[in-house]
Amino acid sequence: MKLTGLAPLIGTDEALDRATGSLASKRNATLVAPLGVRPPALAALAQASSDLPLVVLTATGREAERLTVALRSWSDAVEMLPAWETLPHERLSPQVDTMARRIAVLRRLAHPVEGDPHAGPLSILVIPIRAFLQPVICGLAEREPVRVHVGDRVDLPDLASRLGELGYQRVDMVEGRGQLSIRGGILDVFPPQEAHPVRVELWDDEVDEIRAFSVQDQRTLGALDDGLWATACRELLLTRAVRARARELATELPGAAEMLALASEGIPAPGIESLAPVLSSGMERLLDLLPAGSPIICSDPERVRARAADLLATTEEFLAAAWSVAAEGVQTPLEASQASFLDFEELWASDSRPWWELSALPPAELAEALGESEEDESGAQKDTRALVVSSSLMAMGAREVRPYRGDFAAACTDLGGLAKNGWTIVVTTEGPGPARRIRTILSEAEVPATLVDDILDAPQPGTVVVTTAQAGSGFVAPELKLAILSESDLTGRVGASTRDMRRMPSRRKKGVDPLSLTPGDYIVHDQHGIGRFIELVSRTTGRGEAAVRRDYLVLEYAPSKRGQPGDRLYVPSDCLDQISKYTGSDQPSLTKMGGADWAKTKAKAKKAVNEIAKELIRLYAARQATKGHAFAPDTPWQRELEDAFPYVETPDQLVTIDEVKADMEKPIPMDRLLTGDVGYGKTEIAVRAAFKAIQDGKQAAVLVPTTLLVQQHIETFTERYAGFPVTIAALSRFSSPKEAEEVKAGLASGTIDLVIGTHSLLTGAISFKALGLVIIDEEQRFGVEHKETLKAIRTDVDVLSMSATPIPRTLEMAVSGIREMSILQTPPEERQPVLTFVGAYTDAQVSAAIRRELLRDGQVFFVHNRVDSIASVAAHIQELVPEARVRVAHGKLSEHQLEEVIVDFWNHEFDVLVCTTIVETGLDISNANTLIVDRADVFGLSQLHQLRGRVGRGRERAYAYFFYPADKTLTETAHERLKTIAANTDLGAGLAVAQKDLEIRGAGNLLGGAQSGHVEGVGFDLYVRMVADAVAAYRGQAREEKTDLRLDIAVDAHIPEEYVPGERLRLEVYAKIAAITSPEQEADVREELIDRYGPLPREVELLFLISRLRRLVRSTGIEEIVTQGKYVRVGPVELRDSQVLRLKRLHPGSVIKAAVRQVLVPLPVTQKIGGTPLVDEALLQWVETLVTKVLTPFSS
Repeated sequence: MKLTGLAPLIGTDEALDRATGSLASKRNATLVAPLGVRPPALAALAQASSDLPLVVLTATGREAERLTVALRSWSDAVEMLPAWETLPHERLSPQVDTMARRIAVLRRLAHPVEGDPHAGPLSILVIPIRAFLQPVICGLAEREPVRVHVGDRVDLPDLASRLGELGYQRVDMVEGRGQLSIRGGILDVFPPQEAHPVRVELWDDEVDEIRAFSVQDQRTLGALDDGLWATACRELLLTRAVRARARELATELPGAAEMLALASEGIPAPGIESLAPVLSSGMERLLDLLPAGSPIICSDPERVRARAADLLATTEEFLAAAWSVAAEGVQTPLEASQASFLDFEELWASDSRPWWELSALPPAELAEALGESEEDESGAQKDTRALVVSSSLMAMGAREVRPYRGDFAAACTDLGGLAKNGWTIVVTTEGPGPARRIRTILSEAEVPATLVDDILDAPQPGTVVVTTAQAGSGFVAPELKLAILSESDLTGRVGASTRDMRRMPSRRKKGVDPLSLTPGDYIVHDQHGIGRFIELVSRTTGRGEAAVRRDYLVLEYAPSKRGQPGDRLYVPSDCLDQISKYTGSDQPSLTKMGGADWAKTKAKAKKAVNEIAKELIRLYAARQATKGHAFAPDTPWQRELEDAFPYVETPDQLVTIDEVKADMEKPIPMDRLLTGDVGYGKTEIAVRAAFKAIQDGKQAAVLVPTTLLVQQHIETFTERYAGFPVTIAALSRFSSPKEAEEVKAGLASGTIDLVIGTHSLLTGAISFKALGLVIIDEEQRFGVEHKETLKAIRTDVDVLSMSATPIPRTLEMAVSGIREMSILQTPPEERQPVLTFVGAYTDAQVSAAIRRELLRDGQVFFVHNRVDSIASVAAHIQELVPEARVRVAHGKLSEHQLEEVIVDFWNHEFDVLVCTTIVETGLDISNANTLIVDRADVFGLSQLHQLRGRVGRGRERAYAYFFYPADKTLTETAHERLKTIAANTDLGAGLAVAQKDLEIRGAGNLLGGAQSGHVEGVGFDLYVRMVADAVAAYRGQAREEKTDLRLDIAVDAHIPEEYVPGERLRLEVYAKIAAITSPEQEADVREELIDRYGPLPREVELLFLISRLRRLVRSTGIEEIVTQGKYVRVGPVELRDSQVLRLKRLHPGSVIKAAVRQVLVPLPVTQKIGGTPLVDEALLQWVETLVTKVLTPFSS
């Protein structure tokens, strides 16, 4: 990943050599250099600036990120100071990790710790101009972070309070950045600037282990040798002084009173940072925090100046708007403007340190010098010679690489020629897969090529060295006989810049999903029906040593007598497998406990379910009887393709990819539904599945609902398959008749491996030579007749359907087991929920929303679904925001007009796209992060969710505005829909939205016509289980119905508060232990508990023993074992004569009640005379012996 071995060669460039000398002697200067050579040039300049860090300014945050990543290949100790995603006066807080990264960088600048990988001195600091101009709160760098190593002695409560002072929030389980939790001697904390949370385990007061762990399943990942380094989470910490100031200000700023009231209580309200100038001890310039004498280099100064001017203008506008609202007409505080962006030219003039400019545009004097040296004996091109005009103006002898745009043959010819001439040639790729691929291509073209991990020494000239590094774009330096090419120079496609190199093993065992029941939640008990959860209570029975404690869930049911309070049921916590959360109507009616109500409801639902099951079985049998193609296991090329994926796969993606491949390798045709929220990586799974099919000599077809999506998928698939011999074609209304004929001929002859098309693939006029896989994207957009046509062409073909919001019928088929279903629930690493606003339309809000997005170089979707008035809406937006570039897109444009608009939007040629719902489906433009929907009240729920999924696909915070007309009343359904979309803003809300859609439309039997609301009667979970059981029964694999087993004996089995704090987590552990059905599962749960909470206490060990005993007793048909006075009551049992004799002999005093099929056995005691009753392990062992050796030995 390092390219430092090339630095000495680049350092011999005459201009760079002079530049390092000028910098060392503290002069101002201008260096002209193309983009690709800047990272090594800056690394060389950083070495010349002695011990002071080199500061580099860029025009945008994206450029800063790209430059930082590229610089890490050339230098150590490179950091970036990120800018807030929000404006200084906006009532929104920046992301926690952004604030923590800023504090960490400022701390390293002010107090570097030599030799510490977290806090060591910096050599290069990259700052976007937005961060450079924004004042920071005084004393930000003076906050001491928490530092802990293995072997340190720490006081845990003191450590927790220090973290609390730094803004960490105490929770029962760490799920997000800036949280901490303590369980016994274990501290979990998530420093926001880290990739994973950290678990610190103590032995007494000594730190025993420090490991990273996964948020998904809470299991540890690996030891952290560098220990814990936790910086503050927020820039404005709510100290005593700040709280007191907030209390005083509440009267002065009535508009911000609510925010200030929360702050005075120590609760950081969203947007509290906007009040920093009046709450904190003052603001200071970032320039003053940089070490005196640190040189500042401005990359592309023309663009930096233009961006600085824009920031200044917009911040004034927001300052006026935000503070006038806060002050509600009262005088705006004078300190407010202290947070505004500073004037760049004033900063430049006010400081005496060296200021450099790094530009691609040669100044006039340099252009003249270039003109004079045009005729050069060496024949080198005039623009690629190193040139020194003076010690303050020089140009490096390098030029950009001429792009090959995927023409590997030309690239091989050129590189082969340079290699013969003794050039040093390096090709860098994003991942190891493409590196191996490019090495193979070069070797096949007889160009000498080697593959290396790092270039730490000067490579041998005459050979192409291929390595994995994120070096940005490449460059060619003819005088040095050096060429560095990046993967994008060869393929013509830009690799993803958000790659996270810190890969952690992320294959998921089982995600942690605490059964979060809050008092008042509706639940379904398999035996007693729908009840309401009241609380979790502990009960202690017995005295002295025989005292035992058990936890119970208290559930409320309908009263058995009218006018009485509801009946209550105490469910032992080890029976939690009988309970599921209710999903159905908002207000279900409670059932009567033990009455016939529930039995009737269940019987009705069961009857309907059996009808469905017959239909499902018919479909299933037809599918099972069909013989499909069993694909071969993965090839080495498959692994190369997967290695080249530029992001870290989410655990769900890994599991789903394995499931899809396993299905493809079976002879039965695959029919899998893949549901995952918009932007959760469904397309990557399709890319890998299609490649697997093509590797086996089959063809793949991708079916998408819109022409725009064809374009986009063509881009994605072409980019991912670059360098592999795969032929891809498109078929849509953008294709000319001639192109369409060629594609059809190619599919019939087998020359085309993959076709991506719209409904035109379904016309029946297309024949495939060897179709092996059909992928349906955005499955909810295809009607039943489309699917029937598809079934005709693909009875024996594998099918993968993908959707974020599956239509109710599809969801029903998937949950009932007729179709396999994979759910992607884990959001990509850096994904943020979309801030959703639902309200009446106002011009002021629209213009503010568009301006905010333009300021961060973003783009806006404005959805207006009426073609006749769309032009006037676009004109109105142009009036509101004159500086924005506005274009229109709708389905009535001709193909080429539409294609042109979308491609221009993609390439950032304009800022606001006013369009119809043509963008709803799958369009992926990561730079568009604001969505405004006009007349949102007329859209369907799935449409609203899909539209919101168009934004927030990158790391930046996205905004979605759903407006309805202020002068019209909303219909009941529209109100429900908008309420649902506003409530479900979490990442991965697609499935919740689809289930709500089931409810709004009247959930029920969605395969037949009987909309009978059975889901409402028994709840979604139980309904799904009943369908699955009915299907299994028809297949002859009848599942055993779990009987309600009462096991109430003197065993001290519970989860102590001090072992697992918090009701939510205890419920989760109880549910996990209750659901165990095999020794393997038990071992897995044990391992997880030890990993998360430490060694198991005796009470929890007893829970595992009870769980094991329950499984054993259930298998014998016994339904209760209960302590009754001095006896243990067991029933129902029917004993033979020999068993009766044996029972009387082994347990004298036993009472047999044959009429009610019960046996009363005297409670066992430690000794016959004066003994105490047996409890815990001894009692469990006694019950097991009684059941297996005495009561049921002949049952088999």
